[in-house]
Amino acid sequence: MSAPKIIAQVVLTGVQIFGRAFADAYKTAAANAARQRAASGEVGADAGLDGAPVNPSEALNKKLGITLDEAALILNVKKAPLPTKDEILSRYESMFAQNDPAKGGSFYLQSKVFRAKERIDHELKIGEEPEAPAAAEPSAPGAASQQQQQTPPPKA
Repeated sequence: MSAPKIIAQVVLTGVQIFGRAFADAYKTAAANAARQRAASGEVGADAGLDGAPVNPSEALNKKLGITLDEAALILNVKKAPLPTKDEILSRYESMFAQNDPAKGGSFYLQSKVFRAKERIDHELKIGEEPEAPAAAEPSAPGAASQQQQQTPPPKA
């Protein structure tokens, strides 16, 4: 083999190795950034690991460390439809009192009950948030003419 051919093969192999290393490093950095967004509590952050939008419920699972299913099982409530705040509060208070360490209960179970209530409260909060605001409809007949008067005419 000639020297120029060997040098070319060594350079080409080196470029391939560095190219793969940079591609892998980029993928790892992108995955870490997505995990940090989800863990930091950015509910509904732009994209997950695969580029798809992050579901707010999934972001809460990661942030709080408990799923909605597990929380519903702990508090002994149905997951669908979501229970009311009063139902959650009554189940929470009774189970929290039953697991009081001063009465021979378990601090671990008491903390699980607390986290379950916290998770369902967050889910209720997401459910209460209004969707994208719809176009405001005028409530009175004169309101439509007032809205038209406030908007300037388009410039030609």
